[in-house]
Parts: sequence; structure tokens; C-alpha cells
Amino acid sequence: TFTITATAGSNGTISPSGATTVDYGSSQTYTVTPATGYHVASVLVDGTTATLTAGSYTFSNVTANHTIAVTFAIDTFTITATAGSNGSITPSGTTTVNYGGSQTYTVTPATGYHVDSLLVDGSPISGTSFTFSNVTANHTIAVTFAIDTFTITASAGANGTISPSGTTTVNYGTSRTYTV
Repeated sequence: TFTITATAGSNGTISPSGATTVDYGSSQTYTVTPATGYHVASVLVDGTTATLTAGSYTFSNVTANHTIAVTFAIDTFTITATAGSNGSITPSGTTTVNYGGSQTYTVTPATGYHVDSLLVDGSPISGTSFTFSNVTANHTIAVTFAIDTFTITASAGANGTISPSGTTTVNYGTSRTYTV
């Protein structure tokens, strides 16, 4: 008989675990199961990297003692943040978030601008910040900005005119001339 010793790191299991006695020439299959939110990081059979097939490893025609050791790593996801001109989003670019983790984004328009649209995974939301909580998938967040506008209402009494008259929309920081 021979002994196969199976060990698993934290955040997953191998079955059977520990020392298993195997008769000469027989086979022994081990099933590896990561915990939710984790994946198999490595499998070492007799100290050499090995590959699982459908989550298991089989020792066939056993003629010596063996070891199998598995380790697990947390699943990670990416959140991609983009901002149009005249403002920013923090953090920007691609951020990696662990399974179940959170990430907060803050939007800051440039002076004279406001948030035109804020989209999370393509759906509009309101506000200038957003937190992805309990992350279990990849996400996107995108913001665009628009210039602030103001209205000038011009009117003239009897016996004179103002041009242009009525309501005029003016962009932040620009000028408008009126003739009286």
C-alpha cells in the first residue's frame, strides 16, 4: 500500500483530505472545491505544478507515495471609470476589486461645469458619487460634463428698445452685449 497526502490552503477544500492509503496499482481521485468568491491558484502534485480536470485530479496506477497540495486565491473584478472633458472621476481608469469588496467613486466637475450624465453599467444615476458594494462582477462608471448656463432677461419700458430683448441663454464665463 501507498499513502497519498492531500492538503488544501484556506478558502477551499480537497476531498479526501489528509492521508489516504491506496493499494498498489489502484487509482484515487481528489475533488477540489474553492469557497465562494475564490478560485484554484495552484495545484502541486509531488511538488510539480499540475492541472485539474473538471475540478478533480486522479492518481492512476499508484506505485509510490504521493502528495497533492492546492491553494486558493480570491476572485477579482475590474471597474473601469471614465470621465469626459471639463471634470474628473476619482479613482479613474481601471481599478481591481476583490470579490465582495467595495469601491467608491467621486465625480468633480470643473469650475463652471456640472454633471451632464453619470452612467453605472450603462444605466443613469444621479449624484456626484457612487459606491459599488459587494462586487461580484466587472463594472463600468462613466461621467460627462456640460457647461453651466444662465439666462439674462432683458426688457425695455415705453419710448425705447433693448436689443436683444427677451430671454437669452449665456454660457458660464462668456459675455453678452446689449444695445439700449
